Amino acid sequence: MRILITGISGRLGRRVAQRLRRHHEIIGVDRRPCPALPTDVVHHRVDLRRRPAEDVFRNSNVDAVIHMGVVHNFRIPAEKLYARNIISTETLLNYVSKYGVKKLVLLSSGDVYGPSPQNSHFLNEEAPLLASQRFPEIRALVAVDRMVQSFFWKYPDIETVILRPSFIVGPNVRNAPSKYFGLTVVPTLMGFDPMVQLIHEDDLLRMMEASLQPQLRGVFNLTSTPPVPLSRIVKILGKPTVPVPAFVAKALLERAWRYRLTSFPAPELDHIRYSTVLDTSRARRELNAEPERSLYEILEPFRVDGRTDEAG
Repeated sequence: MRILITGISGRLGRRVAQRLRRHHEIIGVDRRPCPALPTDVVHHRVDLRRRPAEDVFRNSNVDAVIHMGVVHNFRIPAEKLYARNIISTETLLNYVSKYGVKKLVLLSSGDVYGPSPQNSHFLNEEAPLLASQRFPEIRALVAVDRMVQSFFWKYPDIETVILRPSFIVGPNVRNAPSKYFGLTVVPTLMGFDPMVQLIHEDDLLRMMEASLQPQLRGVFNLTSTPPVPLSRIVKILGKPTVPVPAFVAKALLERAWRYRLTSFPAPELDHIRYSTVLDTSRARRELNAEPERSLYEILEPFRVDGRTDEAG
């Protein structure tokens, strides 16, 4: 199978390419340089919104697309980020339908549901996507997810898959959960102990590969671990905690964000206040890829007596 990966220059994108190249021909599209790719992976340094990207589809006879090119940089102004992601995805979907691509996989996120005190205990794939109500910066990711859902219904002959993983953790991931667990002293919010699910990047890669199987389509919540209280995770880490009132934490983060002293936008605090617990029964039934990493294995690099080189 000839697979085109958008966002291949990211750490996770490179790992996806390295895994899939064992059995497939891989083409990457990313406007950024992509060092250390295997020589048999073709990288086109083009912007999806520009005409040269269409030439890649026209000339490559692509069988499947994995869309990982959604930009998550919250330092980019919200309106500019929204327009960039929406136009890129609209353009990509046009190429997929125009050039006979048989399979489309979107790597979305469980974040699209949004942490909220009104969340039911387990959110299935039909739950509303409410993240942008409390976290406007994530509006682009929600919009891309909804756009691909619409594409799913508009083009039933194209096998469209949307993957919504819980918090991704691993040695090649530099996201908010990894930075939070890597802190020397872990701040918590007074009066809150949300249920948390994690997925190791290796399990995610396995599930992404499984999503390419013929006839599979639909939306899938993904996780490695059952939900556990945040307090249990911090206890496993073996690190001291500092309970902080929510209003104080928000004010401090907003000020630090304004002066570029932190990479955590204040709305991220909702993830350590409210639960977003995913129902993954559909993935267990249909995806044929069971998670292999335990909670302790996932947290090992962040433990005080383990490797701490992922912190910061």
